[in-house]
Amino acid sequence: MIIDNPTPSQIPALRSLWREAFGDSDEFLDIFMDTAFSLDRCRCVTIGGNVVAALYWFNCSFTDMPVAYIYAVATAYEYRGQGICQRLMSDTHSHLSSLGYRGALLVPGHPSLFDFYERIGYRSCCSHDEIFCTIDDDAIDMMQSGSSLRIEIIDKYEYATLRRVLLPEGGVVQEGENLDFLAAQVKFYRGEDFLLAAYTHEGGLIGVELLGDKKVAAKLTYKLGCSTGLFRTPGQTSPFAMYLPLDECALTPSYFGFAFD
Repeated sequence: MIIDNPTPSQIPALRSLWREAFGDSDEFLDIFMDTAFSLDRCRCVTIGGNVVAALYWFNCSFTDMPVAYIYAVATAYEYRGQGICQRLMSDTHSHLSSLGYRGALLVPGHPSLFDFYERIGYRSCCSHDEIFCTIDDDAIDMMQSGSSLRIEIIDKYEYATLRRVLLPEGGVVQEGENLDFLAAQVKFYRGEDFLLAAYTHEGGLIGVELLGDKKVAAKLTYKLGCSTGLFRTPGQTSPFAMYLPLDECALTPSYFGFAFD
């Protein structure tokens, strides 16, 4: 068993493993590879010349400390249940620590995985709230008779600057490849007292992140021409991210916004 950063020749095998584990399309993988992938931010397990497990990470920070958002942890189906993922994670933590990262974040893809990551040292943090809106005739009449909402499309650079102002204390800063990847999938909006990263799907508005005034959710849904809206916002309702400090002095973040789930 070899655990290391991949070589360029292993990229096709990484893509094949990703498709098996998550079912994502080649189009999605192309976006990831073009905007967020780096050989230096990937660790993989090779057995007998075959890539059997892998993970990736994004550079983030909070309180000016570098932290890694670990993403797309996958083990090939026929190699599951052999402890390979746990060994990959342990190796990655040591590798990240050697590079100066102070902590590692992840967002479990399924509720059952919270227990698995707890067993290897992660603890829940960064809960969030979800707001769901339905725009019916009564809601339309109310919004048409109320005050108008100013909304402006902005680029990822302006979003990054304004986001730092609206992040809750202890919030994780996600820029660079985080926003490059996200910008290929969403649009960024600003208003007088809110920021929104969102996309539309089958007539619904999916708010990946809404910062600032949560009361604008319904108006945003209507203004952007959707019949329903689902927004992820800072809050305490639903467990979301998990965190592992990589040194004894590392603090724990309070808010994590962009999970590329």
